[in-house]
Parts: sequence; C-alpha cells; structure tokens
Amino acid sequence: MRTALVLLLLLAIAAIPGSIVPQRSADPNGVTQWRTDNPDLFPVLDTLQLFDVYTSAWFSAIYILLFISLIGCVIPRTKHHWAALKARPPRTPARLARLDDHAEARVELTGEVDAGAAAAQAIDAAEAQLKKAGYRVERYDAGGVASVSAERGYLRETGNLVFHGALVGVLLAVGIGGGLTYTGQTVITEDDSFVNSLGLGYTSFNPGRFVDTDVLPPYTLTLDRFDVSYTPLGEAGQGQAGDFAAHLTVREPEGEAQDGVVRVNHPLEVAGDRVYLMGNGYAPTVTVRDPEGEVVFSEAVPFLPQDANMTSQGVIKIADGLDEQLGLVGFFYPTAATMQSGAVTSAFGDLLNPLMTLWVYAGDLGIDDGTPRSVYTLDPDGMTQVAGGDSGVESLELAPGQTVDLPGGRGTITFEDETAAGAAEPVKRYVSLSVHRDVGAPWVLAFAVLAILGLLAALFVPRRRLWVKATPEGSSLRVEYAGLARGEDPAIRGAVADLARDHAATLDGLAGASGERPAAGSRAGSAPETRP
Repeated sequence: MRTALVLLLLLAIAAIPGSIVPQRSADPNGVTQWRTDNPDLFPVLDTLQLFDVYTSAWFSAIYILLFISLIGCVIPRTKHHWAALKARPPRTPARLARLDDHAEARVELTGEVDAGAAAAQAIDAAEAQLKKAGYRVERYDAGGVASVSAERGYLRETGNLVFHGALVGVLLAVGIGGGLTYTGQTVITEDDSFVNSLGLGYTSFNPGRFVDTDVLPPYTLTLDRFDVSYTPLGEAGQGQAGDFAAHLTVREPEGEAQDGVVRVNHPLEVAGDRVYLMGNGYAPTVTVRDPEGEVVFSEAVPFLPQDANMTSQGVIKIADGLDEQLGLVGFFYPTAATMQSGAVTSAFGDLLNPLMTLWVYAGDLGIDDGTPRSVYTLDPDGMTQVAGGDSGVESLELAPGQTVDLPGGRGTITFEDETAAGAAEPVKRYVSLSVHRDVGAPWVLAFAVLAILGLLAALFVPRRRLWVKATPEGSSLRVEYAGLARGEDPAIRGAVADLARDHAATLDGLAGASGERPAAGSRAGSAPETRP
C-alpha cells in the first residue's frame, strides 16, 4: 500500500510538466509556437518527451507500476475480506468487563422461574434487537450462560476495496480509452464544409495508437453563419464580445441534414464526436489576377486575431500562375482607425469600417521542396520585399470592393465585397473547431463515481462488534453489554448505551422478574443503583 501511495504521488508530480508546456495531443499549434519562441530549449524538452508527457516512456512506467501495485493490494485483501464475510462473528469474550465500553444490569427472579430459561429468553430478545439493527449475529450458549455476538460494518472494508478497485478501473479506462481517442482541429469559413476525413478536413490531427484513421465516422459540417454580439460604442464595456454561436448544417450518410449550433463550452454531438468552438475570426475574400486579367487565386483567407478589437493578421501565398511566386502578409481591421502616430488599428470588433493592408514579397516561397509550411506564416528568407516596410513602396490598402495593382506590373489584387453577392456582411467569418472523440470518458466518470462512493463508505461506515451475555447467579440474572470498535469509532459508547437501554425494556417482561436498570455506558466495575 505504501508503494502504491508513493507511486500515486510520483504520478501527480510527473503530470505537472503537462500543464506547464503545451502538449501535442491537445495543442499542436501551441507546440509549434513554443518551438518558434524557444528554438534552443525546444530540442532539449522534446528529447525529454515533455511535449508528450502523458504518452512518454517515464510517465507510462510510473503508470504501469502503479497499476500493478494497486492490483497487488486489491487481490489479497479481497480474498481476506471474502473469507471474513463467510466467517461467523467472533466468540463472546469470557470477561466483557475488561472492555472499555461496557454496561451491565441485574435482574432479580422471583417465583419458580428457571434462571437458565430466563437467560436464554433475555438473549433471544437481544438477538432479535441486534438483527433488526443490521448486525450479523451468532449465539454462543454454554454451561447455562447464554450470549450473543454481533458484528456489522463490513461495508467499510467493501468500500475500501471498491475504492481501490475503481482506481484500477480509472487507470484502465484512461489507458485503453486514450489509445482509442483522437483530437483534430479544423477551420471552416462561412459557406464552406468540413469532411471528417484525415486527408480532407483536418489542419492537425492527433490519433491514439489504436485509432484506425481510415474508418473515421463519416459526416460533413457546413458553416452557415457565425453570430457574435458586441457591446455597442458609447456603452460601458464597449467592444466586448458577448455570445458566440456557430450555426452548422450536419450531414451523415443516412438521414436528412440537421441544423446544429456550437457555442463556447457547449459542444455539438455528431456521430460520437464532440465538436468544440475554439476560436473565430474574419476571412476576407481575395482575388489575384495576372497582367492579362486571368484569375490565379481567389479564396477566403482566414486572418488570425491579434487583439480584443479583432485586428487580424493573415498570409496569402501565390505559388502558381505568375512569373514568380508571391507572398503577401496582411493586416485586417474590422473598424479601421488611425492613431496619433499615423499607424492603423482597429477600434471595434465588428465590421464598421473594414480595411486590409498588405506587404508584398516576391521570390521562392520554399514550398516546392516538399517541406511542410504553415499557411499562417511566411518565411521571407530568399524573397524580396516589393511593397511595404523598407521596400520604398507604400503597402497596399484595400477596402471591400476595391482593386489595386500589384507592384512591378505583376497583376492586380481585389478585396471582394461579399455583400454584392447577397451575403449579410462584406467579409466572411470563420470558426476554428476542435473535433474530439473520447470513448474512455464515460468509463472514467463511472469509475470515478464508484471510487467516491467506496471512499465515503470506507470513511463513514463504522466497523464494530457488540456482545450481550446473560449469566444466572442464584435467584438473579446478570446481563452484560459490551462493544469493541474496529478502527476509529467515536460512537461506539453510544451504541452500547442504546443497546442496553432498549434491551432493558425486555428484561421486565421476564416471568416474575424485577431488578436494576443497566448503567448504560458505565465502565467496568461501576455499581448501578438497584430498584426494589
């Protein structure tokens, strides 16, 4: 048991790095950003598996050892407990007066009452009383002395075993369920769809080791619109975002399309997956044409928010269709405003005065060699800046519906106005969704509840033994009551007192009997008062 406790402490300590550094299974983008911010330290932590704490070799070793230790605790204790459940309550001690919690009563027998029969009658009443109170009882009569031994509280040890067994269940559910769990991230722009397929819909995907990525549940999600409310200008807390709601159309192979809504902390259940709303932003639609007017690029490009007013940054990469590759780094301002320094910023999160500015780079995007590149960042190494920054050419500025020329006669770029096509807003919105499947979660919850119930039983159910013994002494009958706690039981003295008090009423029913009331809760050797 000590080994299990030490390993449980080590497991808690080993889990701490998982809350300090981002984990690939939960936040792959955070790991990428951490590597960018800490290029020297990243290889060291990666070698130590600190970005994969919960699947690392050292965490798994502690986990497996704890699992083995708990099983080693539970199995022998279960065998011992099973034997104790089938055993008879222990024989009545010869000297009950030696026990700390003890009381006795003396009954004077008159007439021709047989003392042995009276003792048996008194113990019969005590046996019935103890059975009614939920005790397991066993009679021990010998040499004219009648006694009953009672025991209860086996639920305490049962709860203890259930608690430890449930911990083993939690470990199994986490281990096996983690292997069957997957988490993926995707970005959907209004009017676009996501397909639950590894090769089509996910921007990142982290499967468990037992997940078959070829048989993911088939369904599609279409983002119809994204609603967000802002506190109006001039009111307290102006610009603060309120409710977020992504309205989706869900389609499965069998059945009609259904509407669904995803809100923060209110996921949508689809085919056993849970879809969470992780973020949102604007996706301006940009069209690039070559010098002859042919369209070489036309997409709604997600821009990542940089502040509370939705000042957003995005990257546009033109790999084909022009004489040389172009990379555009842009900022989008939903409500453009000019600061005193002359810099442009967004003064409000809603679309009141949308504006987009772009820096333009020409050269090699570095994507032709097959090296994976993030769509949200641009590496300008090997490229020439031809607009914005230190290029000597003003950055491009576009409002919805405007078209400007690309530097050097490279063509034109248009900031499409979506309202012209009947959309509700001039700029589309996008949402970032996390798709999570955890088959082990219900089992973890069930075992956790079972562990709590077992722990409550182990803490609050008392384990105690009670004895009642009737000894004939001439024309009188001495009745003794005693109790013994198995472990901490501050209520044991009260239990003995209640037993003696309730049993006293049956003593008066003995034929021709009269005598003293029991001195409930008295210590050994005390002398109760007598009643004529």
